[in-house]
Amino acid sequence: QVQLVESGGGLVQAGGSLRLSCAASGDIFKMDFRNLIMGWYRQAPGNQGYLVADITSEGTTNYADSVKGRFTISRDGARNTVYLQMNGLRPEDTAVYYCKVEVVTWVGPNQHYWGQGTQVTVSS
Repeated sequence: QVQLVESGGGLVQAGGSLRLSCAASGDIFKMDFRNLIMGWYRQAPGNQGYLVADITSEGTTNYADSVKGRFTISRDGARNTVYLQMNGLRPEDTAVYYCKVEVVTWVGPNQHYWGQGTQVTVSS
């Protein structure tokens, strides 16, 4: 089993900052995997969810165009926690943010794990 615990959401005024954290624990660290991609997705009411940013085991990052230059994803040295630093927040960033971990396996299908979600609300 893999557990993902998110924290850091909340209410902030436009232009403000928040930092989300997602700590992974459990059997994930007993796995022999080719790569471990940690990322953040978000979903606003009535909208489809989409990838905000992710980061590979090697530190390669990927961002949605809407957050480039404002958000920064990072992970700690032990590779069990991922962070999303969100600066210059806008009302359109309001959503539930979900942490996702993708275990890229050597054999067989990749495995996907999701956090419970944390609400980010940006007031205008």
